[in-house]
Amino acid sequence: MNSTSFGHTARTDSWWARPLLIFILLSSFIVYATWAAFQGEYYAVGPYLSPFYSPEIFGDSPHSWFGAKPSWWPMILPFSPALLILWAPGGMRFTCYYYRGAYYKSFWADPPACAVAEPRKTYRGENSFPLIMQNIHRYFMYLAVLFVIVLAFDAWKSMWFVDPVTGVEHFGIGVGSLVLTMNATLLGGYTFGCHSFRHLVGGIKDQLSKSPVQKKVYNCASCLNKDHMVWAWCSLLGVAFADIYVRLVSMGIWTDWRIF
Repeated sequence: MNSTSFGHTARTDSWWARPLLIFILLSSFIVYATWAAFQGEYYAVGPYLSPFYSPEIFGDSPHSWFGAKPSWWPMILPFSPALLILWAPGGMRFTCYYYRGAYYKSFWADPPACAVAEPRKTYRGENSFPLIMQNIHRYFMYLAVLFVIVLAFDAWKSMWFVDPVTGVEHFGIGVGSLVLTMNATLLGGYTFGCHSFRHLVGGIKDQLSKSPVQKKVYNCASCLNKDHMVWAWCSLLGVAFADIYVRLVSMGIWTDWRIF
């Protein structure tokens, strides 16, 4: 739209409401996730491990793969297991095709909405920094698939409790088990409905009908892709709630009710 006035439009609806809501939600998540990542505590309790800290490569909880804080960790930096891994799922979100449209409008006003004037005269596209980094989305997607597998395993482990008297591990389901299972499911729906995953499993084929198994996987990814926006937001809220739940149970503020 040709106009020198930012926000100029002939639209009479509340076009600003959607980008404003997205700005508030994404900003709130970024602030909370950053705060939670730097805490380095209250991220595990019993069989539960916060998804912000999984996989726990180094750390103090029983879920740690390789023990406590490594000796090579810079002394000037506060140590938190989350700082070792959050860049991967964060990169998946930041470069996601859906989120691009969401934060282009909400954060960069590029444009703020359809048929609404933006605050710049030129458009450099994704050929220069920082937008050129969007082109590495497919590589973050590969990592995200691995994270979904790890989180699914965490959900399974969350169903095994140690008897405090006998020390024997037994199967059970607590509210936290359901929360972590829900989180893994939502992240799976978001990741496996990703445009890059859909292209990986079938989009590169000229005649997909000749590969029936691959066609089935492609159709499943396409089905998830139709609601990619819904999966994106539900998984974002789900992963934040999973961390909040584990954190508050670990702090003794919430009680984890055992279903059986």
